[in-house]
Amino acid sequence: MVLLECKNLSIGYEKKVIQKGINFKIEKEDYLFILGENGTGKSTLIKTLLGFIRPLAGEIIVSKELKSSFIGYLPQTNAEQKDFPATVWEIVLSGCQGRLGLRPFYSKKEKERALENLKKLGMDKYRNKSFRELSGGQQQRVLLARALCAADDFLLLDEPVKGFDPKITEEMYALIEELNKKGMTIVMISHDLNAAKKYAKHTLVLERDRSLEI
Repeated sequence: MVLLECKNLSIGYEKKVIQKGINFKIEKEDYLFILGENGTGKSTLIKTLLGFIRPLAGEIIVSKELKSSFIGYLPQTNAEQKDFPATVWEIVLSGCQGRLGLRPFYSKKEKERALENLKKLGMDKYRNKSFRELSGGQQQRVLLARALCAADDFLLLDEPVKGFDPKITEEMYALIEELNKKGMTIVMISHDLNAAKKYAKHTLVLERDRSLEI
């Protein structure tokens, strides 16, 4: 089943085109890598798919199933986020905010969801620890758990292993691969061609003047 399709899509900011003629499909339980150098529009494409930025041309066709689902998003982290003064539990639980509706509090079901995702990422024993006291790899696991709280079965990841050493990088890739095997649709921005060859079901390559699905 095709969840999302881009047809002759042009993306950019304030009428300045960064990338044009983008064509690809994302199917249910897919694992898509989006590869490209800096400045080729990878993060802009993700933000366009999420509706944060309007496409400059072309169309994005979204299935009814995806329209009715919650989508998890893990953006690139910055120094300010890494020093955020909150507990692990508070950050992960905040991933359920989109499910609150008009309620001012989290339900038992949402708290159970947050705990389940903490356990899934091996971070439940740190639930009362300050986020800023964790290592970079631990912080990324927490943020992934938060994204999973938001997601039903569709997850967008913007360079989730950027800046990590090979051991942590491999651990993160293994965790994400396991999520995909259990039914999560994954779209990942990356510079890592070797990882794409190993994990991706298909790959979209963005270059300075074109895009190519392989």
